[in-house]
Amino acid sequence: MADAIVFHHAQGLTSGMRVFGDRLLAAGHRVMMPDLFEGQTFDSLDDGVAYAESVGLDTFLEYGASVASTTDARFVTIGFSLGVLPAQHLAQTHSRALGAVLCHAAIPLGTFAAAWPAGVLLQMHNARGDSWGDFEESQKLAEAVPGAELFEYDTSQHLVADSSLAEYDAAIADHIVERTLALLASV
Repeated sequence: MADAIVFHHAQGLTSGMRVFGDRLLAAGHRVMMPDLFEGQTFDSLDDGVAYAESVGLDTFLEYGASVASTTDARFVTIGFSLGVLPAQHLAQTHSRALGAVLCHAAIPLGTFAAAWPAGVLLQMHNARGDSWGDFEESQKLAEAVPGAELFEYDTSQHLVADSSLAEYDAAIADHIVERTLALLASV
């Protein structure tokens, strides 16, 4: 059993994000799903991004660090799109981070730390055709981090793992869950 902190995307902590967390819980893992937007959800990615920018992206890094401080357990971070910011930040800077699963985005190496920490697992899920998805950054991270896994999906949609959104793709979401569970089982 692993501890996971799941950070939602720019449309908020939607019911589809809760379904993702519930699937990890059903597999026996402990899951924290902080609400970066304090209950707000947005109908479009553009609206959610605009809100995040108005609050300040550093706010989400600070919030992620405060969530991590509430547990004494070692943990894996999981981030979706905007949620990759706090997830990757914690994975690269927090002493209790065991790994990160980055979905639909990646932050350039060097933003949070000069190198990826030794022994911290990295798994990424992205699509070359996703204009929001930072596929090239995922490739660069995969090349720079020994043992990193990059799973590429054949879609142009962005938030395909969120069952509450129109762009949901059940087959891709199942792959992401299965691969995330495999990483969680390995820590």
